[in-house]
Amino acid sequence: MSKIFLLISKKLSGSPRMLTLISVDSIEEGSSKGVEVDNLYMFAVKKDEQIFLYWNRCPHLGTPLEWEEDRFLDADGALIQCSTHGALFQIEDGKCLAGPCVGKHLQAVPFIIDNGMITIDETRLNR
Repeated sequence: MSKIFLLISKKLSGSPRMLTLISVDSIEEGSSKGVEVDNLYMFAVKKDEQIFLYWNRCPHLGTPLEWEEDRFLDADGALIQCSTHGALFQIEDGKCLAGPCVGKHLQAVPFIIDNGMITIDETRLNR
């Protein structure tokens, strides 16, 4: 798991504190990257120039998904694949298509892209 440390924490008057996680440009098209903030693990996938961000845990057992550091996708780069039981998830919505958790979903992390950086509301870490 790559440790991507918090880059920026800012609070605008009347708005939540936003945490900057990672640059969009640090994720190659058709690949994934793990992110850690305060011992909480997420991963981002870039597909068709869109970013998808999920908590790094399988809905079946709660185990981390990656096979190796920053390797969350199947061999074709078409689906997210769990390293524990091989469950396959759609990148776009995290829905499990095959494996022991069929029909369940990965938990998406709401985010915004601000000046090319993926940012989340700090309250999302209070889990």
